[in-house]
Amino acid sequence: MKIGIVKETKNPPDKRVPLSPKQCSALLERFPQVKLVVQASDIRAFSDTEYQQEGIQIVEDVSDCDVLIGVKEVKKEFLLPNKTYFYFSHTIKEQPYNRDLLRVMLDKNIRMIDYETLTYPEKGRILGFGRYAGIVGAYNAFLALGIKLNSYKLKPANKCKDYKELKDELKKVNLPQDYKIIITGDGRVGKGAEEIIHALHITEVSPDKFVFDTFDKPVYTQLSVKDYNKRKDGNPFTKKEFYSFPELFESNFKQFSSQGDMYIACHYWDSEAPFIFSREDAKSPKFRLSLVADISCDIDGPVASTLRSSTIDEPLYGYNPDTESEVDFMDNNAIGVMAVDNLPCELPRDASEDFGNELLTKVLPSLIEEDTDTIIQRATICENGKLTSYFDYLQDYVDGKN
Repeated sequence: MKIGIVKETKNPPDKRVPLSPKQCSALLERFPQVKLVVQASDIRAFSDTEYQQEGIQIVEDVSDCDVLIGVKEVKKEFLLPNKTYFYFSHTIKEQPYNRDLLRVMLDKNIRMIDYETLTYPEKGRILGFGRYAGIVGAYNAFLALGIKLNSYKLKPANKCKDYKELKDELKKVNLPQDYKIIITGDGRVGKGAEEIIHALHITEVSPDKFVFDTFDKPVYTQLSVKDYNKRKDGNPFTKKEFYSFPELFESNFKQFSSQGDMYIACHYWDSEAPFIFSREDAKSPKFRLSLVADISCDIDGPVASTLRSSTIDEPLYGYNPDTESEVDFMDNNAIGVMAVDNLPCELPRDASEDFGNELLTKVLPSLIEEDTDTIIQRATICENGKLTSYFDYLQDYVDGKN
């Protein structure tokens, strides 16, 4: 088997890699029967020279590889026929903008294995950049607060050399004594955000204490879906019912938004689920939140202040709840918004190392040796010019019927 790491072709450029130079070296040491090359690139967080120093060959042409590995979608014109590809294809939710990408993969007889679909036999994703989305998103929240309060100034995450320097920057943070922070979501993203909260030595309190108690120090609470959703009919909340019949539920977030100052949104949201806070909710005199870091970044969705995604270069804008419109971040009537949708790109080396470790230890052995847990099989979207049985629901999407 010959594996090639492809140059990222999507714009804006993504500096992340699926495997770092040292991880490439470790792969070859563990699997001496495998050959591996890296396509030359001038945009990666790891330079071509760093790969060469690990004995990895840099090439321009990867057409003789069996398996091609990237991070973001490969442009249609660069897809090579009859190959196995690994990358985030952004097709499994029937994203309209990538319909043609999937069609081309089918036409070119490509075997597509999407990182997002790689799961353990008992469910649960194996790979993702969620941890670093949470880390950088929470860091950006405190960067934004320093600007809003004009009390301290953090270096932008993408200007930090690595995660260590980013954490060192946090020593500058100076929070008001009674500052209260809400996090929604307790998965990879939420846990990543908590790393920043813990580095700041902010005390965790239960959702009930957050709502009903007063504090003389900064505190945070982490909410799961049962905390900020409730049955419309007053019956007890069950998670299984919430995921199966979300229309029976409504938001229970007002009790938290009336007590919190900062909201860090790390949840996964389904379009059938209730909004967390609506535009009308944000107009209430009891609505206290003045800063929202929306890491989940569902546009015009469950977090009313997220009108658009922001960029790494310009991460902040303001939301005026009365006019329901975007205003300057520093406007006196604005809820400050951070809604960057590619946060892991701000710490590309660290995020890549984290991702590559999982890919190296938990996925590639199933590709190179025996796929005993059907990890690869269940993640294959298409092969031999057809959708696999796991993803045949995408046929209408491919045919343009929806």
